Amino acid sequence: MNENLFASFMTPSLMGIPIAVFIIMFPTLMFPSPNRLINNRTITIQQWLIKLILKQMMLIHSTKGRTWSLMLITLILFIGTTNLLGLLPHSFTPTTQLSLNLGMAIPLWAGAVLLGFRHKTKMSLAHFLPQGTPVILIPMLVVIETISLFIQPMALAVRLTANITAGHLLMHLIGGATSVLFSISTPAALITFIILFLLTMLEFAVALIQAYVFTLLVSLYLHDNT
Repeated sequence: MNENLFASFMTPSLMGIPIAVFIIMFPTLMFPSPNRLINNRTITIQQWLIKLILKQMMLIHSTKGRTWSLMLITLILFIGTTNLLGLLPHSFTPTTQLSLNLGMAIPLWAGAVLLGFRHKTKMSLAHFLPQGTPVILIPMLVVIETISLFIQPMALAVRLTANITAGHLLMHLIGGATSVLFSISTPAALITFIILFLLTMLEFAVALIQAYVFTLLVSLYLHDNT
């Protein structure tokens, strides 16, 4: 029980060399490119889910927004599979690292905002000052809207990091309590084990939901700027 709670969130290394890059690349192996005329059931289900998700996300977008379809579907697949692989025992979850999440959020947010300033300059600037604002409040509202704009990528990254980290910490604490209670009280240990099992099922759902929420918010930012 003296183990550091945050030890599982440290970047793993092999002989002093960080291997996080190889872990990040690993989810791509779960989605092989079909090279047969008739695909097997796994690839067929994967392609059906990808088309379904892509269709739902692209409904609100214009022609310019739909050019981001490959990037958005790649994003949701990467985050979803990375979160799910992180639930395996003795595994590392890259999405618990704020630096990685910021590295995904900032470029996508910046690309969407710059796209808006390029193609919808007047509309993008109008967001900084709502119509009918009293003159005395104009400077304060411009500052507030500017801050809220730059907070968007931070909110994206922090939301994903906090949700995944909190779930892993809770599972670690309950798992440690379960192992200790087995030598003290078997009924109490069984109750905590059931709680741990239910929490694990919940974390599977959270892993997928957070991937969808992250991608959906990026999609909404893109929709507002195209």
